[in-house]
Parts: sequence; structure tokens; C-alpha cells
Amino acid sequence: MNRCLELAAQGKYYVAPNPMVGCVFVKDNMIVSEGYHRGFGMPHAEVDAFENLPNDINASECDIYVNLEPCSHFGKTPPCAELITKIRPNRIVIGAQDPNPLVSGKGIQHMVGAGITVVENILSDECMGLNKFFYSAYQNKVPFITLKWAETKDSFIGRLENDSSNRKISDQRNDAFVHDLRASHQAILVGAITLTQDNPLLNVRYSDGKDPIKIILSPNLSIDMEASTLKIGHTIVYNSKTSIKKDNVELVLLENFTLSNVLHDLYQRNIHSVLVEGGAKTLQHFIDLEYWDEIIKLKSSESWNDGVPAPHLSIEPNRKKKSFNDIISFYNRS
Repeated sequence: MNRCLELAAQGKYYVAPNPMVGCVFVKDNMIVSEGYHRGFGMPHAEVDAFENLPNDINASECDIYVNLEPCSHFGKTPPCAELITKIRPNRIVIGAQDPNPLVSGKGIQHMVGAGITVVENILSDECMGLNKFFYSAYQNKVPFITLKWAETKDSFIGRLENDSSNRKISDQRNDAFVHDLRASHQAILVGAITLTQDNPLLNVRYSDGKDPIKIILSPNLSIDMEASTLKIGHTIVYNSKTSIKKDNVELVLLENFTLSNVLHDLYQRNIHSVLVEGGAKTLQHFIDLEYWDEIIKLKSSESWNDGVPAPHLSIEPNRKKKSFNDIISFYNRS
């Protein structure tokens, strides 16, 4: 099962909104084939491993290990539970049950009903932890929310409006860490003020993976529609004025503009994870409403003496680590 998790993690940047899944075929206590879900719409891990099985090995003589319950419904690909019943292995060993209500035990029932021996809940905590975005979204009906910001040693998050001094806070050697966060989340969210003042690209430049969907909160639609970040990738602008889709930008009207309604709409769009990189006001709004699952704070060794105060947190981090000249603190709700 540990090997399944290692394989599954290789799909980290490319499978969302699907989960990361790895699969191995074992014969005589030896792994004889491996596979994993490589990207959304591509073959699932069970199919990949089956197709990689050497011709001289009979799949029915193998045990199959997979970190997530095989699917039982037609989506982008056929149901994997049916493949397992056709293979008829010695047994299948499953890490954790799928939280998707289209599956959620149905795959297991299908295989058991066909006479397949099923072993469940092997390294289940690790299996669910790998796919924490996937599990959280289906359990809470909103995306997994990660808040991230950098602040100076004296707790400023940004320069004052008329201050043209250098705005970089965290050690640039941590840019790869930050961009890995972007690549591993489906979407990245900022408020209108951040877009207007900083005109950030909000893309992935220092990590593997693809650019996240950009989410802009602009109730009054006050943003510059010619901002450079709107010209690349897919952007959704939530507002209380109008709905229109043009090229790669989608304006979404929310008559009742609340953060809760934004998050529920994102879930309906099959977006399971959002990285919030907004300014102090946006971040504090998420904190005050307790709309977060994880907070990642980079504390610089530099002081500014003046600026925009960083968001206020009244809790202690679960853990800290030194990373170059920054201290990175991690806060988790559960």
C-alpha cells in the first residue's frame, strides 16, 4: 500500500478534480506490475497497472492493491470495479473508501457481489491524507481552503498605497515552495484590491504542474478588465453586477454576494481546492468566518517598520520549519 501511495503522488499536479490513485499487482509476494492515474480523463490506476502487466503473468493469480476504492460508475473512463470482476484476482486490497456518492461503497459491493475477496482500510489515514482535498470537498460540499501569505518580521503583509519600496517579503528561494502550492491546488483566489494594486500573474513559474484557475472577488466589478493576469489562463470573476463569458474570462453574478455562496458555487463547478493569496482584508475575512482548512504563513527575517498589517491569528501553529531566511508556520483545523 505504501508503494501505491508513492505511485499515486506522481499524479499530484494533473488529476484534479479526480483523486490521486496508485495500483500494484502482486504475485508470490512480489510486485509484478504498477500503475497510477496520470491525468484527468486518462486511464485510472487499475487500468494502467493491468495494461503494464507482463504477458506471461495471469492477472487472476495476483493480488491487487489500490489506495482508493475502484470506481463503479461511467465517467471519463469505464468503471474500474467491472475490470476487477473480469480479472477475478485472488483478492483486492483497498486503502480507503471513495467519498464520492457515485461510488462510496458501491464499487466494493459490486466486487463482493461478484465473489471477489475484498480487504479494506489498509493505511486508511495515509490514503485519505494523500487525497485530503478530495475527501474534504465531498464531506463539506465546499472546496478545501488553504490561506497563504508572507509577512515581515514586524508583521506587515504589504506596502502602504503610496510606498514604492520593494514589495518582496519572503526569501526568493522559497518561491518554488509557493509555486508548488499553486500547482497542487485547482484554483487560486485574490480580491479586487490585490488584482488592482499588484496585478499579479497568479501562475506557476517555479514548479512543475499547470496553472490554477484564477478566482477574483470583485462585488462591484471594479477591476481593470485589461489586467495582464486576465489575459492568460482561465479566470472567474465573482461580482454582483453581471454574468458574461468572453474568451478565457467568466463573470459570474451572485445576487447575494457572500463568501459562502462563492465557495458553494466553486464546489458545483467541481473545484475541490482553493489557495487564497489575497491581501489582508480578504485573508482576514476567511479567518473571521472560519472558512479555511489550512493556513501557511511565511515569516521573513526582514523588518519594514511600516506597512499594511498582516492578518490576525489567535491560535498557535501545528508546526514550524526554518526555510532559508523564513520561518514557515502551518496551521490545521483538524
